[in-house]
This record gives sequence, C-alpha cells and structure tokens, in this order.
Amino acid sequence: MKKVVYFFFFLPLFLSAQINESDTLNFKARLSLTGFWQGGNVNTLIFRASSDMAFKPWKKWVFKTKNSYVYQEFGKEKADEDILSLNFLYINPERKLYPLFLGFISTNFRREIDLRYLFGAGATYQILNKKNNWLKVSLTSEFEQTNFARADFNHSQYNSSKSINTLRATIWLHGKYQLFKKKLILTHESYFQPSLEEGNNFRWQADIGIELPVWKYVNFKFNYLHTYESIVIANQQEEDQFVTFGLTIKNY
Repeated sequence: MKKVVYFFFFLPLFLSAQINESDTLNFKARLSLTGFWQGGNVNTLIFRASSDMAFKPWKKWVFKTKNSYVYQEFGKEKADEDILSLNFLYINPERKLYPLFLGFISTNFRREIDLRYLFGAGATYQILNKKNNWLKVSLTSEFEQTNFARADFNHSQYNSSKSINTLRATIWLHGKYQLFKKKLILTHESYFQPSLEEGNNFRWQADIGIELPVWKYVNFKFNYLHTYESIVIANQQEEDQFVTFGLTIKNY
C-alpha cells in the first residue's frame, strides 16, 4: 500500500525573516522548521530549519544573525545539504544613516561549494522608517573566498584553482509594509553583488514574502526566492527559484 505522509512546521526560509534592526526592542526572534516526506512509489524528504534573531549587546549597537539549514533527498539520493549563516553588527541603527559590519559563512551541496565566507562593512540609509512600514538601502564592500569541490567552471578562465577570491561591492534594498489595515504584510529583500575585479563574476537575489496574520504571534506566509550566480560548476544552471509557504512564529 502506498504510504504518503506530509508534515509541515511552517516558518520562514532563507532570507525571508524581516527583523528591523532599528526597532526599540532589546530582543527579537523568529524560528522555523519546515518538512515534507513522501514514501512508497516515490521517496522524497525535505527538511528546512532557520532562525532569525536580533539583540543589543550594547546601548547603541545591534547584532542580527540569520541561520538556516536545508536537506533534500529524492529517491533516497541526496539533492541538497546547505548551511547559511548571515551576521550583521549595526551602530546607532535608529539614525537615518548608520554603519554596519557583516560576516557570512555558507555551504551548498548542489552547487558543490565546500565553504564560502565573506566579510565586509558599509552603511545603511533609511528611506522610510515608520512603525508599520520601512524601506532601507545599504551599500557594502566585502572580501569573499569560495572553495569549490572541483575546478571545472562555466567560465574556463577560473579552471586553474578550486578557490575563487574576490573583492565585491553590494547594494541591498529591503523593506516591510503592512497593508489593508494590517491584514496583509509585504516583505522584500534583494541585492546585486558584482566583483570589483572581474566583470563576469556577479550574483543577485530577490526575496519576496506575503504574510496574513492569524494570531498576534503567528502569520501564514508565502515566500518566493530567486537567485542567480554567474560563476558555477560546468553544466550547472546559474539560476534557482524557490516557493515556500507555511507559518511564521515570532516573539513580538
């Protein structure tokens, strides 16, 4: 008898959590667990976990961290096992213009990225900063090193080494809006990240979320994520798209 079991613990995925570092609360957190399992004629396993937290280590400083783990298996063959950690340190984020420092660490099984780390700094400008609606733009510069499993890329000029190092500049645009008397919440976060050394080395990402409040601390959420990387292992696609939905749980 064919057995199909679905289990969902729905919360946000990837960069979908939108905690505003300029809020006055000393601590904010969101947690996510999402899963899917199907057994029988087709074996499928998907597990995703993510967390988003912000707190004030000092009076005028805010530390924000976003962490996620993704595992996917189709036909008992692993398709993904990825780790992503995004960390930001903001100084005086209640101001119109304020500095930030960032550090990212990630792995990606499907793209054969053994380890990627990125460290940098920049500034954020608050275009709109109201209690229920905000829009920000940031400009940062980073050093990045990516270690791949093999040196066989879609651009042959990079085939001499498994590691690619570069300096980058990144422009970020992110915001959150409560519409129709707070019955619908729209969030978005996007960036464009070119190399400052090689014109064919760049990436971009667009992340859009729609939330419908269910309870004070629970929202139903639909999320769309579109990513692009210009440098990938040979014969891989540069673009990826993800659609997820579920529940967002928060402490505020």
